Amino acid sequence: MQDNDKPKFAFLDLKATYDECSKEIKIAVENFFKSGNYILGAEVQSFENEFAQYCNAQNCIGVANGLDALVILLRALGVSENDNVIVPSNTYIATALAVSAVGAKPIFCEPDEDTYNLCPKNLKLILKTSKVKAVIAVHLYGQMANITKIKQVTDEEGILLIEDAAQAHGSTHMGKKAGSESDGAAYSFYPSKNLGAFGDAGAIVCNSDITSNKCKIIRNYGSEKKYYNSVKGLNSRLDEFHAAILRIKLRYLDLWNERRNDIAKFYLSQIEALGSPIKLPQVDSDNNHVWHQFIVRTNIRDNFIEHLNNKGIPTSIHYPVPPFSQECYKHEYINDFPLATKISNEIISLPIGPHLKLEQAQIVVEAISQCKFV
Repeated sequence: MQDNDKPKFAFLDLKATYDECSKEIKIAVENFFKSGNYILGAEVQSFENEFAQYCNAQNCIGVANGLDALVILLRALGVSENDNVIVPSNTYIATALAVSAVGAKPIFCEPDEDTYNLCPKNLKLILKTSKVKAVIAVHLYGQMANITKIKQVTDEEGILLIEDAAQAHGSTHMGKKAGSESDGAAYSFYPSKNLGAFGDAGAIVCNSDITSNKCKIIRNYGSEKKYYNSVKGLNSRLDEFHAAILRIKLRYLDLWNERRNDIAKFYLSQIEALGSPIKLPQVDSDNNHVWHQFIVRTNIRDNFIEHLNNKGIPTSIHYPVPPFSQECYKHEYINDFPLATKISNEIISLPIGPHLKLEQAQIVVEAISQCKFV
């Protein structure tokens, strides 16, 4: 990389996110310290109410992280040993790990090549030959999967539909947010997410009071009443500290998503105008994409990344190794998922975020215009 080996700007500027709402956060944190109530107190309860309302769902259960959110939701819905659960073949590994954590088996399903999300047609094909307990639809990169078509399939088969919404805070499909139509959705509030805490945090949203109550018991050592444990639960509670911060950031989420959308529109129009052979992301007309990541594809990825790095442009790859090819899974699966493999070899994430400036995005476009795709 040129320019003293330093990028011209951050891939994602988390400090700027804090700076914009720092005054409110400082007050919220001070109030938290003064409260003397640090576990499952008023801040968690308030955030759960506010986030449930934001998601148009009846219930929200705050937990320690996004992986735990999936694990707890699967357990609450009765998914366990010897069950099969369909997951996308090109998701982050946490989706598959959650299935494994409850003793079930991940069944990988190839994605829709345009949106990178779970393909309803491929889902139907798997269900013709496999007995399945649940389907996890991942809303990858900030765009919801076609939950309407997927739900038609799961309803016909009488199986559970779970949403992995770790990257989809505020995203909608046909005006509906994750968790509002399914058996439940799991969210992550990892710091880099569209709605991020200052550490690990997560939540489950659902419409069933029964599922919600089970999740609350599982997250708290399997206890509904202190010192009395009805199930073998976890210690996975959303911290009051993070809840206080998330309540502040939730008020900014739609504004920050709008800014991400402005950058994405700029990229789409400007890169397309270059006549570049780069494959740009496709947006389903029924979706409101919140652009957690801006993904492009090229078959000369290594050269492309090197070119951008030499221009001082930071990049990332989400994700270079699909879950079925990871060391922990590859002995269980034959690598017969060609589309997921192809995608993982071609994808590149360009800088995007609520505090990336248009002039910085212009620098990215100019660098792309100078790349030789041969």
